[in-house]
Amino acid sequence: MAEVSFYHLERSSLESVLPKLLEKVLAAGLKAVVKLGSAERAEAINGLLWTYEQGAFLPHGSGVDGNGPEQPIWLTDGDDNPAGATVLVLADGAESSAIAGYDRCLELFDGRDETALGATRAHWKTYKEQGFSLTYLRQTPAGGWEKQDI
Repeated sequence: MAEVSFYHLERSSLESVLPKLLEKVLAAGLKAVVKLGSAERAEAINGLLWTYEQGAFLPHGSGVDGNGPEQPIWLTDGDDNPAGATVLVLADGAESSAIAGYDRCLELFDGRDETALGATRAHWKTYKEQGFSLTYLRQTPAGGWEKQDI
């Protein structure tokens, strides 16, 4: 059963946090699927991952790029997992019916958005009822992550 970690963004945007989390996923030798709220948003993040930091490189692709089985990071608005990733990242309020097929799920949400907070609370309740192991991480003033007890 997947471990689901909720990342409460308070000081940083998804665009600044996501590349750093994906760097950690790849450094651990893992593959990830990043599910976003729309195909357009997936393509916007696709572009961001090429330019987010001078000299940085995150190998990734999307349905537009193709070669899914060869992509260590797959960007999508669906539940496709062409490379057999073990980490699922949900952002922009995206939901997935395939969480149980992953070892880890990272759900990133904007804590400054009341709609996102409400949806995340509903997700927490649903995942808990389904028996997933849940953790909640809140952004520190320095921009790092601190596990919180709930």
